[in-house]
Amino acid sequence: MGTPFLDSLGRAVTYLRVSVTDRCDMRCVYCMAENMSFLPKAEILTYAELERLCAAFIRSGVTRLRVTGGEPLVRRDIGSFFQTMGQWLNRTGDGGHLDELTVTTNGSRLEEHADMLARSGVRRVNISLDSLDSEKFHRITRRGDLDRTLAGVRAARAAGLAIRINTVAMAGVNDDEFDTLLAWCGEIGADLCLIETMPMGETGEDRSDRYLPLSAVRADLSRRWTLEPLAERTGGGPARYLRVRETGRRLGLITPMTHNFCESCNRVRLSCTGQLYPCLGNEGATDLRQPLRDGASDADLLHLVQSALLRKPKGHDFVIGRRADDPAAIRRHMSVTGG
Repeated sequence: MGTPFLDSLGRAVTYLRVSVTDRCDMRCVYCMAENMSFLPKAEILTYAELERLCAAFIRSGVTRLRVTGGEPLVRRDIGSFFQTMGQWLNRTGDGGHLDELTVTTNGSRLEEHADMLARSGVRRVNISLDSLDSEKFHRITRRGDLDRTLAGVRAARAAGLAIRINTVAMAGVNDDEFDTLLAWCGEIGADLCLIETMPMGETGEDRSDRYLPLSAVRADLSRRWTLEPLAERTGGGPARYLRVRETGRRLGLITPMTHNFCESCNRVRLSCTGQLYPCLGNEGATDLRQPLRDGASDADLLHLVQSALLRKPKGHDFVIGRRADDPAAIRRHMSVTGG
């Protein structure tokens, strides 16, 4: 295995989040506009291109790969990609290996794909679910079907996949459901991760009124639940975990606004168009698609990656309510980069 990529601050990059599509069958109010224009097929990396780039990263020290979107499971023949990536799991020798292959999904296609994911070597999934109330769920997602997502949760459990429920915390929207979600996750044996809303792309919604600092949420939950801090940050991700004594499960908090988690960042993101983003909260990207299609060698591609990482910022700079024409505003939607 090659020497791991290092950024300008000496942080080793061992975690790649790769988006396989910008398309999604939902239009969540914090993620994208209701009337989205998706990219033409020619701009999207083929599976062969995705596989080649992922392999180059794995040979250079990436050991965790998360597949994202859009909604990754809406892409046709997605099983072939998972099967190919799964072949990197627990390899031996100097050619690189994966310790973990995971996926973030809205759950709408999990009922049909959970068994495939398990066969490919996926052992845990993150499922986005912001409400257990069907009408509220439909309003948040603008077109989602709660019953279908819950069927996906059941299918994932039946396939033996560990589950983390991801919930974006929104004031006046779902802030009355956190106790219900904690209890439900305890019942189904899942962890719950609450996420502060992030100002990325125009969605047609005002995030300022819905922004909810998780420090206040934690203080409120502590009045009814025994929350015990844990040291680990599973998978190298940004969540800080607490043990919920009453359920035995974990509560994760992702706080890009109130507590920057960048000091130990080990992640980069590859968009479905081959743009490498060293930082989610920064517009700086390096195009790998054109060099790839122009016949660049793996060595040339890896040189571009290392150059990009030397420009990886110390931390992101999210500001709720920042004007869209502010040069520091993040104009791309979350679905473009992959969460």
